Amino acid sequence: MKLSDLLIYDDITIQCHDNPDADAIASGFGAYIYFKEHNKNVRFVYSGSFEIKKSNLLILINELQIPIEYVKPDGFEVPQLLLTVDCQYGEGNVTRLKTKRVAVIDHHQVSGELPELSDVRTKIGSCSTIIWSMLVEEGMDVNHNRPLATSLYYGLMTDTNNFAEMAHPLDRDLRDDIVYDTSLVRRLIHSNLSLDELTIAGNALINMEYDEDTKSAIVEAEPCDPNILGVISDMMLEVDTVNTCLVYCVLPFGIKLSVRSCVKENKASDLVAYLTDKVGSGGGHLDKAGGFIQKELLGNADANEFLKKRLKDYFVNSDIFYCGDKKFDVSDMVLYKKKPIPVGYVKVTDVVPVGELIKIRTLEGDMERVVDEDLYIMIGIIGEVYFGSTEKLHRTYTVTEEPFLEKLEYEPKIKLLDSNESIKLLSYAKKAIAAGGVPIYCKEIDKLTKIFTQWDPDSYMKGVAGDMLAVRTDDLTDAYIIRRDIFDITYERV
Repeated sequence: MKLSDLLIYDDITIQCHDNPDADAIASGFGAYIYFKEHNKNVRFVYSGSFEIKKSNLLILINELQIPIEYVKPDGFEVPQLLLTVDCQYGEGNVTRLKTKRVAVIDHHQVSGELPELSDVRTKIGSCSTIIWSMLVEEGMDVNHNRPLATSLYYGLMTDTNNFAEMAHPLDRDLRDDIVYDTSLVRRLIHSNLSLDELTIAGNALINMEYDEDTKSAIVEAEPCDPNILGVISDMMLEVDTVNTCLVYCVLPFGIKLSVRSCVKENKASDLVAYLTDKVGSGGGHLDKAGGFIQKELLGNADANEFLKKRLKDYFVNSDIFYCGDKKFDVSDMVLYKKKPIPVGYVKVTDVVPVGELIKIRTLEGDMERVVDEDLYIMIGIIGEVYFGSTEKLHRTYTVTEEPFLEKLEYEPKIKLLDSNESIKLLSYAKKAIAAGGVPIYCKEIDKLTKIFTQWDPDSYMKGVAGDMLAVRTDDLTDAYIIRRDIFDITYERV
């Protein structure tokens, strides 16, 4: 769905969830601005038992002049279209208002049947990001409206725990591309913690549970703003014997998680993905991440026991390999070679000069490199990105001058760190056909597996049960992980 699809309606009410947070307010504000500029009769409302009282939200609304209204169902004027943002119509956290037609824009897990007019992207860290991307798609330069840009930036910041829980490149694009009011955001950040919330943090720290074997801690906090969980987890990681910590609180509709790690063997983003597997969602970075477990998916399980078991399983049921230490045992592995399928390649010096520090932004995360004369970027058929050289390119692929025209969920980008300029790679990508190359030994893994490769000994490749462990036939100390969906498409048995 596009925002322009809703322009057939003249009378539109935008509703965010009850007890709205900054992301809900910013999302609704973005939609309000769009429809106002198209001369629609538009309102922005919320309902529920309580009006907004949190100091940072009142500052946000007043300083940016966000026209949000508190309404009650009785006497509510029925619009032609009710657009819910950061929530889904009929959910328990949003008051049901009467309407003739419903549309939904959200980033939470789908809990029921969606209306025909909907855009729900569960991998996105904030609804602000979705609204921002929809406005950009409609040709709107959000940076020309400083109040709107500032609200969207702050909405993303607060919903991803100060950007620690971003899992999608669109979230990082918003963070990097938006031009916001820095002084107001600074003021909002320092108006985020009340004395009551300080007490919540203190009580939680007193009752933390510590596992000496794994050097991990788990902390339950009283129901609170998710940002308070980040404050608590940051404090926990200051303890010299704590390498990994999990802080959570039980809310009426689920469990909010905040995860921290300070050792390379445990990425916070991977841990939160493990904790929320099949019961929720999560994302983040190497050292900071967060997630949410849905109440209906958890069932009757006790939150503390469930999380303690998953945390223990994460440490116990995993393998860690450090490449280069010794040869891998390939006696139970099978030989495979690449299928003749197209990939994209970009000679980086065709895009940016030698010596430039660049960040490659992909669905799988960000990678930084200094450009050298022989650097190539390879793009797989589902958008995966890896680096190559002239020698490796011509040894492994048949190179063509044809454009690489695969349709990808997210187009990889080069971001120049000095200027913050963003360059889409598909505009420069040409097609190469896999030529078989060096065969590899492979076998399916049956548990969480982390491999510190020879080319990146400081950060591991992760595989889960069903993925493939691959070992080079010309170097039995060199191994890596291939995602199962990619492996099935790109490799065949010798």
